[in-house]
Amino acid sequence: MCGLAGELRLDGSPSDLSVVRSMLPMLAKRGPDDEGTYADGALTLGHRRLSIIDLSDRAHQPMVDEELALVLVFNGTIYNYPELRNELTGLGYSFRSHGDTEVIIKAWHAWGKDSAKRLVGMFAFAIWDRKAGQLHLVRDRLGIKPLYYAPAQDYLRFASNTQALLAAGGVDCRIDPVALHYHLTLHAVVPAPHTLLQGIRKLAPGHILTVRQDGSQELQRYWTLQAKRPDRSVDEQQWIERVHTALKLAVERRLRISDVPVGVLLSGGLDSSLLVGLLAECGVRNLKTYTVGFEDQPEESGNEFEYSDAVVERFSTEHHQYHIPNDEVIRRLPEAIQNMAEPMVAQDAVAFYLLSEQVSQDIRVVQSGQGADEVFGGYFWYPRMQAEPGEDIDRFARHYFDRSHADFASSVCAELVERDYTREMISDLLRQ
Repeated sequence: MCGLAGELRLDGSPSDLSVVRSMLPMLAKRGPDDEGTYADGALTLGHRRLSIIDLSDRAHQPMVDEELALVLVFNGTIYNYPELRNELTGLGYSFRSHGDTEVIIKAWHAWGKDSAKRLVGMFAFAIWDRKAGQLHLVRDRLGIKPLYYAPAQDYLRFASNTQALLAAGGVDCRIDPVALHYHLTLHAVVPAPHTLLQGIRKLAPGHILTVRQDGSQELQRYWTLQAKRPDRSVDEQQWIERVHTALKLAVERRLRISDVPVGVLLSGGLDSSLLVGLLAECGVRNLKTYTVGFEDQPEESGNEFEYSDAVVERFSTEHHQYHIPNDEVIRRLPEAIQNMAEPMVAQDAVAFYLLSEQVSQDIRVVQSGQGADEVFGGYFWYPRMQAEPGEDIDRFARHYFDRSHADFASSVCAELVERDYTREMISDLLRQ
């Protein structure tokens, strides 16, 4: 991953490069390999790079295309950039680098905002149109890559994490009552555009925010999930084949765009074990896998090594096993929390932080099974919701909400209690 930051002045004054420079140290862990800045009147940009594709200086960011008058800072990976590059070359564009960053610039010039629809991958980027004097903030379809911004009367600042925005100062740090309601009722999830701080917003997945120097803004949704009922004419075996094909394609895409080795975070569960099997199908040899475990407790085991060991034996991976004692977890807990862009309460949050730290010393890119339960309905509440009669919102609330609005109201300060924001939002979404 990389880190991006920037400021656009809205009051006619030039942007101060020192503001962006104050944000970059908070992004250093995201991009340890390179740092760059850019200033152009009302706009300043900053970038911290983790080199994955095109490791040369030609892929340095911010990337400036003088001929097209476009400047880009980008975090993420575009899996179909080779195909887009070939198409753009056929349209007459030439390239000086070999990665996906420059492809975004040429695609934006060729197709404008519609270029976002053509990008297959995970991404957050800011692109500055010097001729039009417009800044465009763009986030991928599912919000895999983060993009936060702090709006103010005289400027708009943005960054890959909240820590960078806080470092720049001037953020309204009062609690957002809407976000707090979401946080305490939706498993600590706060949907965009809210964050727990009133002065920091986040760009919604699948959206483009255009900001002009006069302060006017335009928010455009470029993608919507098309949820459809399954085709009843397809039998179980055909579904298995279709899912297998789709998963293998996803794995292959993530393999072919990296100029560095790729490993797997292997818990031993179905999702990560399946990744190892698919990578083996794709011909990967000497695959590196990584597992973390903790001390056992009377009520449960602290690791799943027996399951990950079976996968390692089956596919002969180059396995790395980390055992972290409890006193280390407690000692590092404040640090893990400090590095969260937003509060997380899942029990594996610290585990992922400590595992990632260890893995980063050996490899730069890993695949993981994160998100599979959401895509395939793996959580226990999905079948329970489906099995019960009644209104959709009631079934959803009964099995997913952490607490009722009444319980929420009894547990927070009275000035933070307003409406039942969570029920209102979920009701609206279920009607769409």
